[in-house]
Amino acid sequence: MLKLFRKYRLVLRFIFIFLGSYFLLSSLYSGFLILYDTKHPVPDPITQLVACQSGEVLANLGYEVNVVMHHSGLSMMLMVEDVFLAGIVEGCNSVSIIILFTSFVLAFFGKASTTLLFIFAGSVIIYVINIFRIVLLSVGLYEYPQYSDYLHTLFFPLAIYGTVFILWLTWVRIYSRWKKR
Repeated sequence: MLKLFRKYRLVLRFIFIFLGSYFLLSSLYSGFLILYDTKHPVPDPITQLVACQSGEVLANLGYEVNVVMHHSGLSMMLMVEDVFLAGIVEGCNSVSIIILFTSFVLAFFGKASTTLLFIFAGSVIIYVINIFRIVLLSVGLYEYPQYSDYLHTLFFPLAIYGTVFILWLTWVRIYSRWKKR
């Protein structure tokens, strides 16, 4: 048994660090959501910020945009020229994706400064891509409503998960070069 642990120690290290950091970061975020939800019957501040920033980008593109809280208080409604296009909920704010990304990078922890800088830069990239994906989805839904299923079920996840995958590949290349030195 000890021989197996030695043989697969790097794989086990990756799994334990990935799962441990993912569990810890997800628990902290869930705790924040629970604390925030018990005090305020509105979407969390990050979701509100993402909705408002998406609305600002749409407005800069020339659309008449209105971002308001849904009457249920569980989401933000993004409306273009009085047409309800998107309900932005907690899952749309990219925090869960950033936690997944961070956990993967931590599992391949390299030089501390490089790792932390990559986590920060990658998180910013994911956040910005998320804003643009909401904007593109909203424009697509407004201009081409007949493609709504395709846009939401294929493009929407592909944009964010594709970005994360490319960042992961980039990190593995950086990490593997660092390890060779």
